Amino acid sequence: MRRHFDEQIESLNRGMIEMGALVEQTIEDACDALRTADLDKARMVMNGDHRVDHKEREIETLCLHLLLQQQPVARDLRLISAAMKMITDMERIGDQAADISEIVTMMDLSKPRPDHFRPMAKDAINMVHRAIDAFVNRDTALAEEVIAADDAVDEAFLRVKTELVAMLNDHPGLSQEVLDLLMIAKYFERIADHAVNIAEWVVYAVTGFYKGEELQ
Repeated sequence: MRRHFDEQIESLNRGMIEMGALVEQTIEDACDALRTADLDKARMVMNGDHRVDHKEREIETLCLHLLLQQQPVARDLRLISAAMKMITDMERIGDQAADISEIVTMMDLSKPRPDHFRPMAKDAINMVHRAIDAFVNRDTALAEEVIAADDAVDEAFLRVKTELVAMLNDHPGLSQEVLDLLMIAKYFERIADHAVNIAEWVVYAVTGFYKGEELQ
């Protein structure tokens, strides 16, 4: 019985890795579409969002099976519960990458854009990747590093806002473009926030503490 359970947990780990890789790729593609004005790539991200949704349902089904059929307790129960929380955050990351791409398809990409989007996206992707690694390896130290890394993305967001204000001052006719770019920056910032959420659930899965408080 335990061997079968362990095999299913390993399937859960693989599913989490696959979903994590999928959302990382969607962020990269959305960022590339913005940087290179590639409308085809932007539409590809939008149209491919269903793959993230499908993977979420697949993992959720496995988690529910483990809960109902195996009736896990203690750490195993925390692990499965945390995974179900984490896939919700990953699905929202996929949604936000699609939202970025939708904005890209509607904006005038011949206009100037801030330089900090790429670093924000890179940092957010790295945070998502390390958060999933922390889950698979039950590594709370790595999870804490992810949580701390959010400060860099927040700082990049503030720099982008400053650049956009300057752009608006210099080019008053670009108000719509500035709003679109600010929304994109906010989506990248939210993606990093979701990575933090994932890392916090990793800490809970291993320790039983969520944001410093013990959950029963």
